Amino acid sequence: MPPLKFCANISWLFTDLPEFSQRIYAAMSAGFQAVEAAWLYDCDIKELQKIKNATGVEVVLINTPPGEVKAGELGLGAVPGREAEFKQCLDLALQYAKALNCKRIHLMAGRVPVGADRTAVATEMEATFVQNLKHAAVVLSKEGITGLIEPINTRITDPRYFLDTPHQGKGLANLKSLTRPCKRYCIIVYLCVPLNLAAAILQKVDHPNIKLQMDIFHWQIMDGNLTQNIQKYFPLIGHIQIAQVPHRDEPDSAGELNFPYLFTTLEELGYQGFIGCEYKPKALTLDGLGWIKEYWRRNK
Repeated sequence: MPPLKFCANISWLFTDLPEFSQRIYAAMSAGFQAVEAAWLYDCDIKELQKIKNATGVEVVLINTPPGEVKAGELGLGAVPGREAEFKQCLDLALQYAKALNCKRIHLMAGRVPVGADRTAVATEMEATFVQNLKHAAVVLSKEGITGLIEPINTRITDPRYFLDTPHQGKGLANLKSLTRPCKRYCIIVYLCVPLNLAAAILQKVDHPNIKLQMDIFHWQIMDGNLTQNIQKYFPLIGHIQIAQVPHRDEPDSAGELNFPYLFTTLEELGYQGFIGCEYKPKALTLDGLGWIKEYWRRNK
């Protein structure tokens, strides 16, 4: 079984350093060969490219711009009436992804409007998201880019986010058609919806380049049953992120999850993608890396 590959999420780790460029160097010095991040759009793209080339660190994931943060926006993918702005966000994300040779982009779905009933707006938001994803699939396929989707919990992290739980559902009959390989890039579409709806959206988009993003932190909070869910949806998984539950801290912190067991499960399934370390360190990032250094030591 090949060892798992980890990447440092530099939006969460090494935050004592103000610049993303500094965090990339810090991740490299700590032993990471890859990083991921949320929004890098305040950084000069040529400077990021220079740092990436100088360090040899791979950039494996970025998010699309969130929209108007001050207005409470967190993505535009499923927001009706904002399709033109979604396309602009996609174009900007694609520009950075190509410059950094980033193989995954998180296409942010967005939030249910304030005061709206989730059930009442779900049909329209889903339809908007499907159409935006179809557009993204066409644009990104020209660059060899593949898309992914992920549930985010609405119990702790974001009560209004459109996509929320990995419940089992129908719609997996065409699983093989949804898992054709991508030769170059991958784009991650974080779908915070039940997996039955996620699977239905995959089928409606009907594009071979879209897979599922699994954040173990969110899946545990919304559904639990991790072993069976990982095994069931493994053919759809294109990227994984980790954090301990309930405090979203280091994987070896006290909490609900047995990460050595989960890592063994992923190894036995033959997972070959990256695992993003998207957690809040209790203190300095370096002080909490004992768990991964031990994993690297055992798998030299």
